[in-house]
Amino acid sequence: MITDTVAEVRDLRLKFPGETSFVFKDLSFSVRRGEKMLLLGPSGSGKSTLLQVLSGIIPNLIEVPMRCAEKILPPSWGLLFQDPDTQFCMPYVDEELAFVLENLAVPQSEMSQRMKEVLEKVGLQLGELHVPIDSLSQGMKQRLALASVLLSNPEVLFLDEPSALLDPEGRKQIWKSVQAIAENRTLIIVEHRIEEIIGFVDKVVLFNPDGQIVGQGHPHDVFRIFRRELQEYGIWYPGVWKDFLSSPDGQTLSESVKPASVEEISSIPHLVLSAFRGMRYGGTAIEVDHAEVYPGDFIAITGPNGAGKSSLLLSLMGLLAAEGTYILRETRMDKLKNRKRKFEMAAHEIGFVFQNPEFQFIADQVSEEIIFSLREEGLTAEEVSTKVAEILVQFGLQGLEYRHPYQLSLGQKRRLSVAGAAVLKKPLLLLDEPTFGQDAVNTFAILKFCEEMRSQGMAIMMVTHEEMIADTVATHRWEISEGRLVSQQVTKRGRNRDNMNLIERVEGSFST
Repeated sequence: MITDTVAEVRDLRLKFPGETSFVFKDLSFSVRRGEKMLLLGPSGSGKSTLLQVLSGIIPNLIEVPMRCAEKILPPSWGLLFQDPDTQFCMPYVDEELAFVLENLAVPQSEMSQRMKEVLEKVGLQLGELHVPIDSLSQGMKQRLALASVLLSNPEVLFLDEPSALLDPEGRKQIWKSVQAIAENRTLIIVEHRIEEIIGFVDKVVLFNPDGQIVGQGHPHDVFRIFRRELQEYGIWYPGVWKDFLSSPDGQTLSESVKPASVEEISSIPHLVLSAFRGMRYGGTAIEVDHAEVYPGDFIAITGPNGAGKSSLLLSLMGLLAAEGTYILRETRMDKLKNRKRKFEMAAHEIGFVFQNPEFQFIADQVSEEIIFSLREEGLTAEEVSTKVAEILVQFGLQGLEYRHPYQLSLGQKRRLSVAGAAVLKKPLLLLDEPTFGQDAVNTFAILKFCEEMRSQGMAIMMVTHEEMIADTVATHRWEISEGRLVSQQVTKRGRNRDNMNLIERVEGSFST
């Protein structure tokens, strides 16, 4: 029987330094022992901040001005952060897990077995545990971070988007693991994608963009009563893809692709790879027998965590050593022996978005980050100001122009990194999981932007775990498994455009 409160804030007011608006204003919120609670709300509505307040990280470890009439913190808790890289204390997998066990006074003779059991529970399969954490994919890091939290056996679990970086099978396994250990625990979960968890949470709390609670209750009641608000806030709710694809924007993104220009049906590819290998940590990270990318292609790159998807993109940018034929816009990149020159050439033709958005931030303000990308456009100060305002609105970052990029939510950071690449308008755009951590409305905004770029002749290569993007929005799907490109498929959407390209190429071969 759920009777007592394990975490509570009453009349909470919180505002980040330098900000004019409150994240929370007179928020009252409580969690009862044994509850399995899902916090739902649009990106940037304060959900992650609330977890840090309820756990005591704010203000005890992160100094943020706040005030509340009453606060109750759980006696035993564990928190999984949005970004797993912020959670690790040690450089190697076994050392990270041992650090937790040592603090629990677990005998060394028992540590190895405890490590293997918890890694198996979260689905992280490693032949050797003494491996660098930075050699893992982001999805593998997420599983390791969850394993570290579970080792401490906390009474209350705060989970901040634990499945955001995982492949579909990994998401199922993570939530199966969480459900298995949840019986005698309290769970407070922040998650955008709710398909796997809606069956075992017993309460949903819905926030609006201003960090106010607009509704709470049993999941089925919240989704039924507040459907209009869910749609308005752009939250992932059951059936959101169906609703989107029936809208005008959704129909544009899913209808058969037709060439938009002569350039798009050109027989000259943007990219050719043959007997190509990308190298990492002294070994082969990704192999491609042969692949070509043409103007107007939208290629979804799929595969399990750690398969080599990010390694492919990093190799194309010249950030990893590579071997074999690599032709980029008729330039033989494999003939360029100077590593710096190869990267400069790639950067001239390719827009790139890292899996971790913080890797590419160089400015102290959101607006300056975008202005830096516009520096080569030759625009007047007034034109730059207008362009920046347009991009901020397009990517849902309006009102945040003076905030430091590191102070954004993970979803906002991701959108800023995409926005920075958007203004460059390079012929080839490489996106490493741009939609992770995004609510529905911002996911669709990113896809709309990609379609605009694709229709202008740009080629898009996007690493994604979203099956609807791969099957419905992309024109081609590449599957990577165990460090190898194992299949290249034309999607239903891409067949019309490819047939027209083929006709153009065949006709061109007979011209004199």
